[in-house]
Amino acid sequence: MDTLIDSAVKVIKKSKYTTAFTGAGISVESGIPPFRGETGLWSKYDPQVLDLNYFYSSPKESWTVVKEIFYDFFGKAKANDAHIGLGILEKKGLLKEVITQNIDNLHQEGGSSIVHEFHGNSNMLVCTSCSFKDKAEHIDMSRMPVLCPKCKSLLKPDFIFFGEGIPPLAYQKSINAAKNSEAMIVIGTTGEVMPACQLPLLAKDSGATIIEINPETSKFTHSITDIFLQGKATEIINKIIKKIV
Repeated sequence: MDTLIDSAVKVIKKSKYTTAFTGAGISVESGIPPFRGETGLWSKYDPQVLDLNYFYSSPKESWTVVKEIFYDFFGKAKANDAHIGLGILEKKGLLKEVITQNIDNLHQEGGSSIVHEFHGNSNMLVCTSCSFKDKAEHIDMSRMPVLCPKCKSLLKPDFIFFGEGIPPLAYQKSINAAKNSEAMIVIGTTGEVMPACQLPLLAKDSGATIIEINPETSKFTHSITDIFLQGKATEIINKIIKKIV
């Protein structure tokens, strides 16, 4: 493993444009479970609560579960060493951009300033009728469904539900970041969620060296990954940081 870590550090130092692409796995050590798998959220909750049509047709039922998952539970999560490590790499000038599938805002809390949130962000709520938008922590969630304090219409978390498209600006910035990458650090993703999983492929096609950090192999490992660092994200990132700093 030390040899592989050294190889990864060498690539990161040499690269003029390194990006990171992260999935649910980077936040698991912050106490946020993945959606898929035996211990994933969809083994406990019905995925239809995040279906856009269900949200509009049954807002009280949908919001009750959304609040439990994303605000009562996820809201207590803190950035871990992997998030913080990426923030350190940015400050050192060794990481240009982060593309994340996560909606938990932990990259920003970890110190990253350029984060493209491919699936949106749970920290913000938007009105489905007027232009109102505010942080979730400022909104009264004592009654279900959660309504706009301005026009009393339905509020919605500012992340994408099933049936919604990727936010156009985040999509285009993510595409550009992938194309510009000389190296991409892929962390905590199975490579199965479309269309996000196309971004490391795009980076590879553009000539990037792919460094993958995952506890288990993914769809990328035997297809595009150049350096596979198997283990927990926090432990691997800490080892990389120690060798760089």
